[in-house]
Amino acid sequence: MPTWSKAIAEPAQEFPLKPLPILSGQIPDGLRGTLYRNGPGRLERGGQKVGHWFDGDGAILAVHFSAAGATATYRYVNTQGYQKEAEAHQFLYPNYGMTVPGPFWKTWGKDVKNAANTSVLALPDKLLALWEGGNPYALDLDNLETKGLDNLSILTITEPFSAHPKIEAKTGNIYNFGISLGAKVILNLYKSDKTGKVNKKSTYPLDGLRIVHDFVLAGSYLVFFVPPIRVKLLPTALGFSSLSDAMEWKPELGTEILIFDRETLSLVSRSETDPWFQWHHTNGYVNDQGNIIVEFVRYPDFKTNQNLKEVATGKIQTPAKGTLWEIEINPSNSQVINQQQLLDRGLDFPITPKHQTGQFWRYTYLSVHRDQANLSQEIFGAIARFDRQLNTLSIADMGENGYPSEPIFVPNSSNSEQGWVLTVVYHGDRDRSEVRIYDSEALDHDPICCLALPHVIPLGFHGTWKQV
Repeated sequence: MPTWSKAIAEPAQEFPLKPLPILSGQIPDGLRGTLYRNGPGRLERGGQKVGHWFDGDGAILAVHFSAAGATATYRYVNTQGYQKEAEAHQFLYPNYGMTVPGPFWKTWGKDVKNAANTSVLALPDKLLALWEGGNPYALDLDNLETKGLDNLSILTITEPFSAHPKIEAKTGNIYNFGISLGAKVILNLYKSDKTGKVNKKSTYPLDGLRIVHDFVLAGSYLVFFVPPIRVKLLPTALGFSSLSDAMEWKPELGTEILIFDRETLSLVSRSETDPWFQWHHTNGYVNDQGNIIVEFVRYPDFKTNQNLKEVATGKIQTPAKGTLWEIEINPSNSQVINQQQLLDRGLDFPITPKHQTGQFWRYTYLSVHRDQANLSQEIFGAIARFDRQLNTLSIADMGENGYPSEPIFVPNSSNSEQGWVLTVVYHGDRDRSEVRIYDSEALDHDPICCLALPHVIPLGFHGTWKQV
């Protein structure tokens, strides 16, 4: 078994707010705020393993930085499903990669568990734990106590609030989406104010259930790439198959491009283009010619889903390589004008400085594979900064058996183009986790500070930074 598998071999241990000892360096004077990270903390219950990495119960890490130093707490999101399964000492609900044990006439139509495990959205008075298929769960910003489901003042239980909202920096408006199942499959679009309250909604019908994990805010547009995947709904509805196993890759259908106006949430244009799959987009903007530029991580097919399923087993057998691409689109008709590969290196989890969302940007931060990494066995072992202007890549290698989380950029108040890059690293050799702080201008140098965490933090998905 690879060394990284030890990070997910056992359910994670919660811990209350504790000071973090400094292992090396010192915390930068200007770093004041909180790093939040979300991911599956429990992949087993009652001797049963989850069916997919996406099925694990969400657990959130909060690392608070103040003049007194750094403190941290780690807690599971106390969802309704988590509580009931804890009482029963077994899994009770279907999920992305799981079915419920028993005859279908007893399990048919059973609600999917909201795992609250994918990302976080820090609002002025609460933290939202986000998931693909339901309303978010609200938590206390400081101690991570779960407050309960949050409908953002308007959403119904059948209107999911997905895991990759985009915040427009000047207004603080939040844009997001969710896919609803019913008589028709509906793409719901949402516009919220900076408190999270949804003040505008619209809907767009989809031809069958699609897998849409992320989207892009680009100037005055919201852009969706809908990959050529179709889901066989009947075996899923009857409980014979999990959602993941019911998905079919159909490259002959091509990728659908949908462009919406960000203010009215109405469709501007749609088209179809080459087949590919993507989980994540970096960012987007409108260039001087009025065309949309989108950067994203592109996979040639859907083998990435099997790869991520195997992560939960602790042993990867299906390689899947995502590479960085840029595409130029005419918004009036969604036609692709140009597309090019920017980096031919295995990578994912791209982010940009939050204040540049929807605007032109220079630096993209990513998780990448280490040099000579075996993609059939390894997960990401480094983080990097891609300079779009100079076409250069600066890499922070975590060292042998070191595995970082998605990098989070924190701007310096004196210069928003510069700052720090934070990541949570699991050390397989030492079987421990730590927080690392890098200078964004010297990512390929040693970290400027390393902080020890009380317990292992399992490999996870997405995070955010909330400035004080």
